[in-house]
Amino acid sequence: MTRWNDEPTTSMPDSRRVTVRDIAAETGVSIATVSRVLNDHANVAPRTRDLVLRAVERSRLRATGTRTVYVRCPYVLTDYFGLIVSSIAEALKVHGLRLLLDAGESAQHTDALATLPDEPGVSAAILILPPEDGDRLVALSRTDLPFVVVDPRTPPPPHIAAVSAAHFAGALALTRHLVELGHRAIGVVAGPEEWLAGDARLAGHRAALSQAGVLPMPHHLRHIEPTAAAGHRAAAELLDHPQRPTALVCFNDKLAVGALRAARERGLRVPEDLSVAGFDDIDLSRATTPTLTTVRQPLEEMGRIAVTQLMRVLDGHRPEALHIELATTLVVRESTGPVP
Repeated sequence: MTRWNDEPTTSMPDSRRVTVRDIAAETGVSIATVSRVLNDHANVAPRTRDLVLRAVERSRLRATGTRTVYVRCPYVLTDYFGLIVSSIAEALKVHGLRLLLDAGESAQHTDALATLPDEPGVSAAILILPPEDGDRLVALSRTDLPFVVVDPRTPPPPHIAAVSAAHFAGALALTRHLVELGHRAIGVVAGPEEWLAGDARLAGHRAALSQAGVLPMPHHLRHIEPTAAAGHRAAAELLDHPQRPTALVCFNDKLAVGALRAARERGLRVPEDLSVAGFDDIDLSRATTPTLTTVRQPLEEMGRIAVTQLMRVLDGHRPEALHIELATTLVVRESTGPVP
């Protein structure tokens, strides 16, 4: 426990006496005001009280030598985001760092990045698929808080550390697989247009078609939110089109599950009448009937590498590579077959 004293001391950090004078100097308020806050007197403005208490918490963490990493994942912790967060938590524990988790979709509606540098005791941050644009990340980088972005939604600024998967290469391998099976009319159930991963996967798909001498058909493309319900609606539109595709490639496995349902409702057999493929290789891909051909993302490795990058910065070193892309792997299962 931090000990409070009116006199400074030269003790080691684990037993350091933090003085009222220290807190007053850090916050810019009077010693008397700091004393009133510490003694829980009522006649202190809420903003001033919060300022002092934040400084107190920072001092306590400095005194114990504990460093806290703020991890922001403004999404539901499903098997996709859950794997990333779990691997980050385990890696931080190995390094003796404490985790402060901010998760759930409600976090998308808070101005977390603006207040993050002032969070008491936070030494660094890991931001998972941050919804903020590049300008907000640049503004955060101008503070003293080191951070790493995992699975960036938009192209990360050149000087900001980021870890992602090789989306282009994964989509290229997947569509090549379908082309080798004879498919040319391939429908794409893509993710949101503004997402970096969606752009990269669509580019990989188009590159594979181009290598086969096939022009992509605009009516075979749908951009949607990455949910099973949206995948069902988009696949239904594509399968009801007069020029029905013989295969569907989906932005993720959840969209592919929706596509499988749309095919089943139309009496289409997978893969005899229609091939369906996903992306991510989450547990769901092995639970479908038929099992899904997909692309494996190294989700847990992404979390571990993010912590490694952060540790280099915290230890006073510059990361050897700022933008890291981890390899993806094509996983062929039962949902893809030769063109009908």
